[in-house]
Amino acid sequence: MIATEAAARADPNGNTLLITSPPFVINTHLRKLNYDPLTSFEPICDLLHTPTFIVVDNASPYQTLADLLDAARAQPGAFSLASIGPATTTHIAFEMLKRAANVNMTFVPYPGNVPAVNALLGGHVTSVFADYAAVAELLKAGKLRALAVSSRTRMEQLPDVPTFIESGYKDFDADIWFGVVAPANTPKDTLSQFTGWFTAALQVPEVKAKFAALGLLPVGTCGADFGAYLRKQYEEYGRLIRELNIRGDNNKPPGRIMRVLTRRTRQAENASKDRPAATVSQATPTR
Repeated sequence: MIATEAAARADPNGNTLLITSPPFVINTHLRKLNYDPLTSFEPICDLLHTPTFIVVDNASPYQTLADLLDAARAQPGAFSLASIGPATTTHIAFEMLKRAANVNMTFVPYPGNVPAVNALLGGHVTSVFADYAAVAELLKAGKLRALAVSSRTRMEQLPDVPTFIESGYKDFDADIWFGVVAPANTPKDTLSQFTGWFTAALQVPEVKAKFAALGLLPVGTCGADFGAYLRKQYEEYGRLIRELNIRGDNNKPPGRIMRVLTRRTRQAENASKDRPAATVSQATPTR
């Protein structure tokens, strides 16, 4: 937020640009800010998107998203999901999923993906919601199992991981985007020049290959179209934050609560392993 405020106050001479992501349009719904994401900046380009995944430990009994949600439905409050939070893309998406799937799971916020994944590997939480870069190497090493990916289609790097859409959640959107904006009143010819540079860079094969290795998908939506996307994101996140009563406090659970979550996680997984095998009914995929 400090960098965003500094960019908003900068001279609109083309010397200052700001790389943005979803918090750019989320934070304004949670606290008073000295800038407006829609009026204090000029949209240049939506550069890249990266999908997010719900993952579990590879030793977990849950093979699919339906497995996890069915087990959570059978033991309300016993299951947990960790991610960066609170009030982040993955936190808001998780609350949407809870509502759509009618499950009672505990959200555990962490200041970063690394401690969230470490909590999963240590058996303190049941699952993690994180972006590709945070879990890719552990998925390849067989230490984690991905249950679903947020992209509209399956990811080329992980073709066996179904999308949330395939799992029956047609309106689910939890991709993380990266865009670039300039201070309001930056000259139009300067904005056009930046648009040309960024769109050209996204077409360079070497650049695309490096992005692909990081799970970053080039977009290149620029100008007014990116402005419309920002407004849609602003309105949608605002609606969800109000409906789901999401707050921006740092509500990381203290150690005592973490110990309770660890115990519940292990008890829930043991109960799932002990149950007789049964046919799992999955939601009909929506294409």
